[in-house]
Amino acid sequence: MGRGPDPVEVILTARETNELAKLIKRHSTAQQIVLRARIIQMAAAGMNNARIGYELAITVDTVRLWRGRWVSQQEIPLDERSVTIRLEDAARSGSPGKFSAEQMAQIIAIACEEPQANGYPVSHWTPKEIVMEAVRRGIVVSISERQVGRFLKRGGVKTTSDTLLAQHD
Repeated sequence: MGRGPDPVEVILTARETNELAKLIKRHSTAQQIVLRARIIQMAAAGMNNARIGYELAITVDTVRLWRGRWVSQQEIPLDERSVTIRLEDAARSGSPGKFSAEQMAQIIAIACEEPQANGYPVSHWTPKEIVMEAVRRGIVVSISERQVGRFLKRGGVKTTSDTLLAQHD
């Protein structure tokens, strides 16, 4: 029984080779990006998908996916599409987020204000009070306390409920 078709050839420029090596060595690079960079390096060295999968302990399908994605972008100059961007996840399908960056920023700004200045008899905001204030100001029609909590966590803002939870941990 013969082997499958030869995989698509990956040809790297000196600059691409250098950028991949830097990504792999950098301690701050996400491990999934490092793995993808290694796939591309090995593919450029002439290894087939099965061998790369075996060496990296991943599926052949994963190797095939990233080899294909890399090759499909080979003609785009690095100045237009960096190595890191080439190795990132593709945009996911599905519905877009419900809240704009502006709405998120306004909700985080509420959390940075003094609750008493807005008529709330508390020293620190809770997500429930932030929801009420965001709706009162017309920033959103509705939003869950949980979603507010996610915005604040991303923005690095702590609320009373975060403090209470941390005390019980």
